[in-house]
Amino acid sequence: MDKTLPDLATAVAGISDGMTVMIGGFGGSGAPIELIHALIDRFIATGHPRELTVVNNNAGNGHVGLAALIEAGMVRKLICSFPRSADPVVFTEAYLAGKIELELVPQGTLAERIRAGGAGIPAFYTPTSYGTDLAKGKPVEVFDGRPYVQERWLKADFALVKAHLGDRLGNLTYRMAARNFNPLMCMAAARTIVQVSKIVDPGEIDPESVITPGIFVQGVVQVENPAQEEILNRAKAVYPEVSA
Repeated sequence: MDKTLPDLATAVAGISDGMTVMIGGFGGSGAPIELIHALIDRFIATGHPRELTVVNNNAGNGHVGLAALIEAGMVRKLICSFPRSADPVVFTEAYLAGKIELELVPQGTLAERIRAGGAGIPAFYTPTSYGTDLAKGKPVEVFDGRPYVQERWLKADFALVKAHLGDRLGNLTYRMAARNFNPLMCMAAARTIVQVSKIVDPGEIDPESVITPGIFVQGVVQVENPAQEEILNRAKAVYPEVSA
């Protein structure tokens, strides 16, 4: 099945109000900037989607990518590990104003909750967060004399992911640290949309080099020269650009 998509607008067309969207990346590494911006473009044109729950490692930086999504008023709730990062001004202002809800999750727990969602494991136990505010209201069990907190899986309606190479069947490779949360999110979402630097024919990627098999991917769109969040922020970029 050919999973290539003609453009970014088509790639994000299925995301609707109230959905849970996982967005890959560790800071700017592996962040699908163009897919996020295409979603903002759709919101500007139609007023939708809104009231999204977003799962990401952090809360965005500057005024591009995830931060721009929050600034547009599209995000109701953020599930993340690091709401305070390099320049989280947009999230900070929205949170202090009561415009966005935060669910704080330790980073390893976040990764495991996403992995559990993809593996079909509804809950697991971890010692992380025991005795802190993050464990309040959660079941606790003792194993081998040590208390463990129950954590639930995380699943999503959509995952927006950045990869390096992808073939027309959706098989993916990643570039170095840009791999991070992306493979886990591909597995945990009902629909995974991926931007890749290059789409190749089936067989051009060595099967042993495939990180995410195409079975976990529903759409692939080519973005030949993807933007990098840190470079955009150093240039003080704002998305969408506001004409003087």
